Amino acid sequence: MEKFPGAEQWVPDGGGLRKLQAALKDCRGCDLWEYAEQAVPGEGPARARLMLVGEQPGDVEDKEGHPFVGPAGRLLDKALVEAGIDRGDVYLTNAVKHFRFERRGKRRIHKTPSVGQIVACSPWLAAERAIVKPSLVVILGAVAARALMGPGFKVTERRGQPVELPDGTAAVATVHPSSVVRSEEYRRDFGLFVDDLRVAASLLP
Repeated sequence: MEKFPGAEQWVPDGGGLRKLQAALKDCRGCDLWEYAEQAVPGEGPARARLMLVGEQPGDVEDKEGHPFVGPAGRLLDKALVEAGIDRGDVYLTNAVKHFRFERRGKRRIHKTPSVGQIVACSPWLAAERAIVKPSLVVILGAVAARALMGPGFKVTERRGQPVELPDGTAAVATVHPSSVVRSEEYRRDFGLFVDDLRVAASLLP
């Protein structure tokens, strides 16, 4: 695992989401800041009952500076509606705040963050959770699961089931919406994704 300085020294000790988001743009906790356009903070109500945690910003998110605004975000919006969840009531964020990619010609192709990068970025997610204090966290995909549950947790084995984060917060794991976008069995996989979100909605107090 690569050794990075980690984000601790850039995460403010106190304050709310606005202060956290302002500090994020200066983070040099790993090497991704050198290549990405910008850090992409989470967005949503400061006291959201439901927090969705994805992997990292994509190409569109990196350019626009907002989470889940690309193809996977549009699919997520549709799935949230189907599940009866108002996106405006949800805090949306990612385990890693900068876009990791490789260039193919003029295109920037998504590349999965390394374990070192996930670990280095984890103080930002911890700070978001401490401020928002969600009743339930939805884990979107393997990178978010690695960040929140550790390396032994398998989304494929536990998706759609009520679980608990190490600190006791209720959670539900599912796939990342980008995998549904790419699916050859789109209708089936979209339906399964919506079912998982419905489970999450049913668990909210």
